[in-house]
Order: sequence, then structure tokens, then C-alpha cells
Amino acid sequence: QVQLVESGGGLVQAGGSLRLSCAASGSIFSASAVGWHRQAPGKQRELVAAITSGGRTNFADSVKGRFTISRDNAKNTAYLEMNSLKLEDTAVYYCRLTGWGQTGRFFDYWGQGTQVTVSS
Repeated sequence: QVQLVESGGGLVQAGGSLRLSCAASGSIFSASAVGWHRQAPGKQRELVAAITSGGRTNFADSVKGRFTISRDNAKNTAYLEMNSLKLEDTAVYYCRLTGWGQTGRFFDYWGQGTQVTVSS
């Protein structure tokens, strides 16, 4: 069983920055795609940014130019660098690992989430 632990959330003023981390247990990280999702109160969970096992990235339009996603396979860790934060970025942020295991089975793991609150 893979465990994902997010960290780095907190309270920040609008215009500020935060860096979220997602540390994964096990040996599947390097073969996984990593996605950062967020869910604000009363809203559906949405994909914010993703990075493939090969390093290709994509971002939601709302965060393009402000957020960066990266990964360090040696540390089994993914990062979400968030700059120029806005009030509407306030949400619980979740890390997600997806991919295909050596047995050919698809896997899909979620972290517990970390709260990001942007204040005015």
C-alpha cells in the first residue's frame, strides 16, 4: 500500500508564495504520474497541475504562470510551487499518484490533503 503525505500548506497573504510537498512511500513513484488537485468549500475537486513520469506538465488555466509542478524521483517527492497566490486559491490541496504497476494493474492513490488559506 502506498502512502502519500502532503505538507507545506498554511496561511499566506494574497500575493505570497507557498511550496507544497508530496512524499510517497513504496517504489512506484518514478513510474507514476502525479497530480495536484484542490477542493474549495462548496466546490468540486479540480485538477490544478500534473506531471507525467517523463516530466511533462500541464496546468489549469487558473494557475498557469503562477504555479509550477516538479518531482524528485530520488526522494519520492513531488512539489507544487505556488506564487502570486490569490484569495480564490484557498482550498484543500491533494496529491494523487496514478499509473500502472509491474503486475499490469492500474493504481490510484490520494493523499490526505493540506489546507492552503490565502488572506487579503
